[in-house]
Amino acid sequence: MSNLFWLTEEQMVRLRPYFPRVRGRARVDDRRVLNGIIFINRNGLRWCDAPTEYGPAKTLYNRWKRWSDLGVFAQILAGLSAEIPDNKTLSIDATYLKAHRTASSLRLKKRGVVD
Repeated sequence: MSNLFWLTEEQMVRLRPYFPRVRGRARVDDRRVLNGIIFINRNGLRWCDAPTEYGPAKTLYNRWKRWSDLGVFAQILAGLSAEIPDNKTLSIDATYLKAHRTASSLRLKKRGVVD
């Protein structure tokens, strides 16, 4: 069994209204790219480490960057949370976030003296 992440068709039906409209050339499959973006973010990987089943890493990054700048992901979260009958509390689990290895040295001054 594969450990790749794939949204179901029912989930994609709920998400498609939030995607930007296509202008000019047809886009690469939104489902495949969105699955790749979710997989990368969920596992804390670099874009170049994306499995080939999701397509080129450059495509994943470009779509993530463009959609982030357009606020697509924020609209998806807001739209899906509005569908919940009791949406007084919304929680996003961020326990997967990691600090970069250089984050521990941010408090150091130029000569290595800590405040």
